[in-house]
Amino acid sequence: MNLINMDSENRVVLNVGGIRHETYKATLKKIPATRLSRLTEALANYDPILNEYFFDRHPGVFAQVLNYYRTGKLHYPTDVCGPLFEEELEFWGLDSNQVEPCCWMTYTQHRDTQETLAVLDRLDLDTEKPSEEELARKFGFEEDYYKGTLSWWQEMKPRIWSLFDEPYSSNAAKTIGVVSVFFICVSILSFCLKTHPDMRVPYLVNTSVNTANGNMAWYIDKPQTNAHIAFFYIECVCNAWFTFEILVRFISSPNKCEFIKSSVNIIDYIATLSFYIDLVLQTFASHLENADILEFFSIIRIMRLFKLTRHSSGLKILIQTFRASAKELTLLVFFLVLGIVIFASLVYYAERIQPNPHNDFNSIPLGLWWALVTMTTVGYGDMVPKTYIGMFVGALCALAGVLTIALPVPVIVSNFAMYYSHTQARAKLPKKRRRVLPVEQPRPPRLPGQTGGVSGCGTPGSGPHSGPMGSGGTGPRRMNNKTKDLVSPKSDMAFSFD
Repeated sequence: MNLINMDSENRVVLNVGGIRHETYKATLKKIPATRLSRLTEALANYDPILNEYFFDRHPGVFAQVLNYYRTGKLHYPTDVCGPLFEEELEFWGLDSNQVEPCCWMTYTQHRDTQETLAVLDRLDLDTEKPSEEELARKFGFEEDYYKGTLSWWQEMKPRIWSLFDEPYSSNAAKTIGVVSVFFICVSILSFCLKTHPDMRVPYLVNTSVNTANGNMAWYIDKPQTNAHIAFFYIECVCNAWFTFEILVRFISSPNKCEFIKSSVNIIDYIATLSFYIDLVLQTFASHLENADILEFFSIIRIMRLFKLTRHSSGLKILIQTFRASAKELTLLVFFLVLGIVIFASLVYYAERIQPNPHNDFNSIPLGLWWALVTMTTVGYGDMVPKTYIGMFVGALCALAGVLTIALPVPVIVSNFAMYYSHTQARAKLPKKRRRVLPVEQPRPPRLPGQTGGVSGCGTPGSGPHSGPMGSGGTGPRRMNNKTKDLVSPKSDMAFSFD
């Protein structure tokens, strides 16, 4: 009989979220310095009537927590979110790093998701119109906005910025965005078409020569061709718009330093500035020798295509995918360079072992080109091995190239799919979340003879003995049940009658 009493005294009942768990006190002492290892009957959440401890926490996670006390192994439940699991472990005083290796990959997925969401927040993929309060906070006018003392420039500056930098903020901004994309496309199209032979005008020069009989003759020479004059006017109009756009965006930007350091804006500066530099050089330096080489720098204008990232979330995701996959891309280039050097050296010596009068591999540097086009499965056919040993090396080179490229590419594809799926999920989420109201604590019973008013407010998790016992042996737990029965089905408010 004494053994039975001792066993019942060593057992403890834990009510977590409405589910009762029973275990031994010695089991809870296995992990010291935790919440469950310090349970005493003096705690506020102890119910002396039911002889149990009540915790208003997630019952599913607590099952794994209690199993950790019993077995010493902490497993991750797959039916809960990672941050919720971390919050529960923090409440119970456990270390999240003690999760078993078999569950670690599944458990840490939420951290990768949080990093991805943080990246998407920086990319600013939200196409919804920002509120006036958000604009005032972004431009630093929050105090003046709440006071109602905004100046006309403080009111106009966010509107101008939204028109030129946020294409989805309004219909007018969409129109300006369409105009900007139109000029970008026209500028790129003009840049490409002016190099076509049918779109160029020959530059004719009259040259005089002395004939054999001593007379002077003239002939027309065509040393070069110039682009049609119409392309010059088209570029003038396009660059006038780009100059106006970048000046307006700079003046109305909320942060001048971030605007200047932005990579897309830097491309816009250089591309616009290259047009004016090219115009000055054609005016004052066209007589210099090899002045045509200066036109090479006009290729910078093709970089304006990156300005389309402001209008396309897909381009932003693609660029971010390459940034996130920098290690994989570096690994891919390293493997390619390693294979190119090895197979270029092998094929050079393989072609010299047997007699080969038509050897295409006269040096290892020439073999580098062959190894590159072979490993990338391009195979131009301008250089081919002609001996049996060389053909064997070429077959190994092709197989190694397929494996080298195929291994890192799925990682890059998975990164793009991850960013794209999260972007689509964010677009479907409601922008306004339902506000969670604070929990109203039940009013404790009044003492007999108390005239009115509330004697005090309970605290969260205070348990069933937070207030004094009423007459007839009915404590707060019975009063809570009575209050619960008086809740109207059409209202969230609870009424109690004296």
